[in-house]
Amino acid sequence: MTKAANAAFAADAKTILVIKHGAFGDVIQADGALRDIRENHPAAFIAILTTRPYRALLERCPHVDEVMVDERAPRWRLDRMLALRKTLRGRGFDMVYDLQNSPRTAFYYRWMLKDCRWSGTARGCSHPHRAKDPKKIRTLDRLAGQLEDAGLTIRHTRKPDVSWLADDASTLLEKMGVTKPYIVLVPGCSARHPQKRWPHYAALAERLIAAGHEIVLAPGPDEIELARSIPGICIEKTNWMELAGILKRARFVIGNDTGPSHLAAHLGTPGLALFGSHMPAERTGIVRENFGAIEVDDLAALSVDRVYEEAISRIGAHSNSV
Repeated sequence: MTKAANAAFAADAKTILVIKHGAFGDVIQADGALRDIRENHPAAFIAILTTRPYRALLERCPHVDEVMVDERAPRWRLDRMLALRKTLRGRGFDMVYDLQNSPRTAFYYRWMLKDCRWSGTARGCSHPHRAKDPKKIRTLDRLAGQLEDAGLTIRHTRKPDVSWLADDASTLLEKMGVTKPYIVLVPGCSARHPQKRWPHYAALAERLIAAGHEIVLAPGPDEIELARSIPGICIEKTNWMELAGILKRARFVIGNDTGPSHLAAHLGTPGLALFGSHMPAERTGIVRENFGAIEVDDLAALSVDRVYEEAISRIGAHSNSV
């Protein structure tokens, strides 16, 4: 399509469905795309289809009008597939922005919503940089290319800002005894990706504490035992909004390639992410003006000295710039 044809393709949409199932870091990164969809469709009703873990998070999002939950039932459960199709078709959506671009959402396109105008890989994409090798394209560039294909003007997709998610965490921090500027450590990650975990956070915490820094950890439910093994103040059982508030107020964040690190980056908090060979940091979208990365072939071999020195250098540079 030409640019003009693309613009006509989506411009008059009145009832829009956005699909973004997860994971946490990907949902966070979709903020800019949601903001651009809203700016290009200021009068439209916009619903987002997501999974249950992200319902409360997205109900806080100012760019959508409704959050719908997809239980992602097995596709062989025809009763549940038929029920979802009836629900989606009954809403009368005239435009779908598929930000998930998965085999499941391609199935939804073919079997549930093919009569809708559709933006996503299930429909195909003519954007030149996506036609090369999508696996080597930065996540945010891929989203921007997709929305440009639909004729949208892009201002925010490459620059997510989820400050709207953060609660005021000052009372919680005071209750836990956090009384001075602090550094948050994010030592965990998904249990499915243990190769993303740097194993030396306890030694780093000891080094930072010895230098006079306050250390805070805010682990997820599956990471509490790990966090308790690391020196510092462990704040347990936080929700998404409290976690965002803790990260927003932090002096600095050091973490693995995991959702809370991406959240910190897109809250504007200074920080440093630690990457092994599993994924180039630049491709994930975590590298920003405020957030850097150390990339190595073997995370286990990454020394505490190197992480400490890089973090202290960045903390000093940020302090001098504000």
